[in-house]
Amino acid sequence: MAEEEGYDLVEISPKAVPPVCKIIDWGKFKYEQQKQTRTQKKKQKNVEVKGVRLSSKIGEHDLQTKAKHARKFLEGGNKVKVRLIFKGREIVHKDIGAEVLKKFALELEDIAQRDQDITFTGREVNMILSPKKKD
Repeated sequence: MAEEEGYDLVEISPKAVPPVCKIIDWGKFKYEQQKQTRTQKKKQKNVEVKGVRLSSKIGEHDLQTKAKHARKFLEGGNKVKVRLIFKGREIVHKDIGAEVLKKFALELEDIAQRDQDITFTGREVNMILSPKKKD
């Protein structure tokens, strides 16, 4: 029947009893699938994780400048990983590093939310911010 109509006979479910087959135009079917995957890829948004690096001795103005850079990243729809690296004996004052990160998060609280809270790993303190969901 499929050959008479100029279509292909495609086995849909071979394990079923009896096996299920469908009469379709195979070329058209494959084309539609490719077209559908292309449109799904276009709609997909790739989120990058951008990085901002701070120091525990950072000045107020420098912190605001770094926050401006992070704000641009967040407005672009990217996540921001904030890293504060301790040098030398600064590691003794982990509380100062945490305060700097909290201050940084307060600068961006209007457009950012914390994905990962402040974590201490070795000689650095990390925090990940992501853009707030728009209602």
